[in-house]
Parts: sequence; C-alpha cells; structure tokens
Amino acid sequence: MADIILNVQVRDRTGTGGSRATRNAGLVPGILYGADKAPVPISVKAGEFRKALHTGKLLGHLVTLKYGEELQTVIAKDVQFDPVNDEPVHFDLFRVDAHASVRISVPVRFQHHEASPGLKRGGALNVDLHELEILALADAIPEEILVDLTGLDIGAAIRAADIALPAGVQIHSHHRDATVASIGMSSAMGSGAAEVEA
Repeated sequence: MADIILNVQVRDRTGTGGSRATRNAGLVPGILYGADKAPVPISVKAGEFRKALHTGKLLGHLVTLKYGEELQTVIAKDVQFDPVNDEPVHFDLFRVDAHASVRISVPVRFQHHEASPGLKRGGALNVDLHELEILALADAIPEEILVDLTGLDIGAAIRAADIALPAGVQIHSHHRDATVASIGMSSAMGSGAAEVEA
C-alpha cells in the first residue's frame, strides 16, 4: 500500500463556482481520472491535503484514496497553488495499477560538482531540463533522476539518453534526444578572456 492515504469526498458541484464553494468549506477540490473511466470530481480536507504535500511523497508517488470502505491506488499528477498565499487550490489524480507502467515527470538532480574539471575551472552548469519524462512501474517511480558530473569539462553536453537510470526506468521518447544540461564558460571567464584578447 502507498505511504499516503487521502480520505476523499465526491463533489456534487463542478466548475469555478463549485470549486470556490468547496474551498470555502475547508476542502481542496480535485479530479480523479484515467483507466478509461469517467472523471470524478472529488475533494479532500485542506489540512489533510497540506499534511500529505509536506511529506514530499504526494506528487509522483503512489497514493491510496479512501472513499468510505473503498480503496483505490492513484498517482498525484498535478497540484495547483494560489499565487498569493501558495495554498493548494486544485489537484489532479490518475488511477493506476501499482504494477503497470506510467508516464510521469520527475525532477533532475546533479551530483559530484566537485569532480567536474570544467566547474572546478570556474565554468557554469547550464540546466536545460529540470524534469524528465520517464516510463516506470507505478510502484517503482524514482524520486529523482541523478546526473553525474564527474569528468565533465567545459563544452560537455549531457543528453537524456546518456543518463544512467534505475532498473526498469526508461526516458520517454519525448525527452530521449533532449539536452538536459551543459557546462559552459561562466560570465566571469568570458570577461576574463575578453580582457586578455584586448
């Protein structure tokens, strides 16, 4: 079973007015979709939803929905926040089979900066993609994709297809040929080179 259990209610009203009424009642509105079934408008108590968010294991992880005695496995695909107070205002959940492959975006993290000759010489890490779309089993989605910078010098580019991935994880075709990051000259190095040339 997933680490997080959300107790949900089915909403009667949808649309902007329904969502506003739901939030005024101390609930966060959401939609449950996927698995070739009709979308279902749902809601979760705001405090419970915030607590789940703060665990860091809501987005991109398996979550168990509880509706009365019924349990269902889902993945939180998206959470929208109020731009002023940063409170969650809406969420999307996707029905999954825990042992089926799903397409999902996960964050990219870079490690071993100190082992990159280019960065040690004052180069800059230019990140093109902060997330990668992957295919993975729903119960084995990595929390992040780690990119090793060891040995990379100025001018090096890291392609998604070249990244070492956990077992059973694949880069989705949408990102396979994309450049994730590169190591270039920093602005300080550039101005230093210009001064030397002058």
